[in-house]
Amino acid sequence: MPHPEWIQSAIIYLSAAVICVPLFRKIGLGAILGYLVAGIVIGPSGIALISDPEKLLSLAEFGVIMLLFLIGLEIAPRKLWEMRKSVGITGTGQLLISAGLICVGLFFLTKDWDIAWILALTLGLSSTAFAVQLMAEYEILPTPLGRQGFSILLLQDIAVVPILFLVSSLSADESAASGSPAVTAMVLVAVILFGRFALNPLLRIIAHYGNREVMTAASLLIVVGVAELMVAIGLSMGLGAFIAGLLLANSKFRHQLETDIEPFKGLLLGLFFIAVGMQMNLELFLQEPWFILLGAFALMGVKTLVIVGLLKFQKFSLRESLFLGVMLCQGGEFGFVILSQASAQGLVEAHLSQQINLIIAFSMLFTVPVALLVKKFVSKPKNAGENTYDSIDHEEPEVIICGFGRFGQIIGRIMTASHIPFTALDKDATHVGFVRRFGNKIFYGDASRMDTLEAAGIAEAKLLVLALDDPKTITKIAHQVRVHWPHVKIIARARNRGHAYQLYAEGLRHIIRETFESSLQAAAITLQELGFTEGQALEKVDMFRIHDEQLLAEAVEYKDDLAKLIEVASEGRKELQDIFEKD
Repeated sequence: MPHPEWIQSAIIYLSAAVICVPLFRKIGLGAILGYLVAGIVIGPSGIALISDPEKLLSLAEFGVIMLLFLIGLEIAPRKLWEMRKSVGITGTGQLLISAGLICVGLFFLTKDWDIAWILALTLGLSSTAFAVQLMAEYEILPTPLGRQGFSILLLQDIAVVPILFLVSSLSADESAASGSPAVTAMVLVAVILFGRFALNPLLRIIAHYGNREVMTAASLLIVVGVAELMVAIGLSMGLGAFIAGLLLANSKFRHQLETDIEPFKGLLLGLFFIAVGMQMNLELFLQEPWFILLGAFALMGVKTLVIVGLLKFQKFSLRESLFLGVMLCQGGEFGFVILSQASAQGLVEAHLSQQINLIIAFSMLFTVPVALLVKKFVSKPKNAGENTYDSIDHEEPEVIICGFGRFGQIIGRIMTASHIPFTALDKDATHVGFVRRFGNKIFYGDASRMDTLEAAGIAEAKLLVLALDDPKTITKIAHQVRVHWPHVKIIARARNRGHAYQLYAEGLRHIIRETFESSLQAAAITLQELGFTEGQALEKVDMFRIHDEQLLAEAVEYKDDLAKLIEVASEGRKELQDIFEKD
């Protein structure tokens, strides 16, 4: 039986990634540089295990398409409106001013304003992966300064799509713009109407009658199908994927779609960066080291100065402005994406594209050491609680409710009445559709999957309420959250005393037994009907509650020993009787 060549190639790609990416993340340089170095090592400039990176690039570009879909999925119109001030001033200002200054310098190199402007916009983008990681590490994301940084990154993510569209429009390949404007407009309107009125009902049917694999297939079909349709009318696949994401940004299936697409995006995007690394010309760096290094430092300097100026204009201190500026001064991963498209369409010659690729890569390489150097001289920004800047957290939940049946809905209604943002997850598509008709914010998704919880915002949440019907699922989720997000407080529904033992053993202390409180309330009413005063009845009920909770805590270590549990329960009854008699 012949041995397929692609298996050997896959082993080489995966081995390079498995070795390089963890190593680079461990030393603080990030996964993207790890992928790039992996590509350099196995590519023509390294040990030449792979000689033709173009074959990989054609497949890996689907990772870019899925990334653009997820960007559209995360950009809910309401969130953009709430952030309009910071995105409009800081985000737009950073990109346009940085690109304008860089464009002037590039014009003397290219002698073409169109190419210079495309490259300037490309270099004006920062690395979201690097910047968010640094801001999280230095604990500035929840501060006013961190919000400004997030606004800059959000605007850049949005700007990628029009930049790619601009590349297509300026391309020498006229086929990219061969579609009739009328046909293009009609198809776009049809896609929007389909997304608005038909897509959610279709997904609801698939969720109800299919399984997880079918839902994943549907997610991929949406992305690739809309992207291919855009190509048919003369637009880019990336624009189609972005439009598909926007159409589903407010869908109840949003978190599930994000969860299903994320693994494919991550793998294919990693392959894309490996392919970019394989195309990097190390011989060019050895021939022009000073040009590449000076270009990288010039890029970092220009972007830092622009960000410092914009933040000083908004009354931030020089130290704070410099602190954020160096975190966002590098070139971004989208730069590789745009350069790849521009080169493929003949807009930018190969030599210049390789130079810019190297400049972006080295600017990313220098970001971490420069940030560490600046950190020594700049104090961490204060988390000013009294600030009046636009908040970016309205879409981020303080509470996540897993399971939105009888138990979860009451909690959700009280949260809504108290103006506390929450996100509810339920994997019954029919129930989700019914509950949303009453104005509840609920999403279709399997809360037992960690990637679904991540998509729902578990990392930023303060509380997780486990209100599901299935005790095993509740225990499983509780264990996962305790391990991966120990800062999140958990309030869990317990089916019975045995389930409460399991949750207590997992370290939970806020355990609500389904019938416990209602039984205590019934006991209090019973005592009153028998002649006890309300105060006497409530006192006895409180004594029982305290005693039973103490007994529960003591019996946890014997939860698997029935004989010992019976013994503890017998002793508990005697103790309770003694307490009541003394009272």
